[in-house]
Amino acid sequence: MRLDKFLKTSRIIKRRTIAKDVADQGKIEINGRVAKSSSNVVVGDKVTIHFATNDSVFEVLSIQDSTKKNDAELMYRQL
Repeated sequence: MRLDKFLKTSRIIKRRTIAKDVADQGKIEINGRVAKSSSNVVVGDKVTIHFATNDSVFEVLSIQDSTKKNDAELMYRQL
């Protein structure tokens, strides 16, 4: 699944266009490498998002095309 779609589906970032912009600015890493918005995300990847004041690290637990609000939290684990 594309990185920007995963971030939107898992509700880490609210809109896909914002996720795309953040990734294209080089603020998202997958397993320690800078990722584009079109990068593939697979189960077990560690995604790091560099926000202005802190960094958030997530581990991908599952990939689903669409989720409900309660199920979105099961797609990742915050480290």
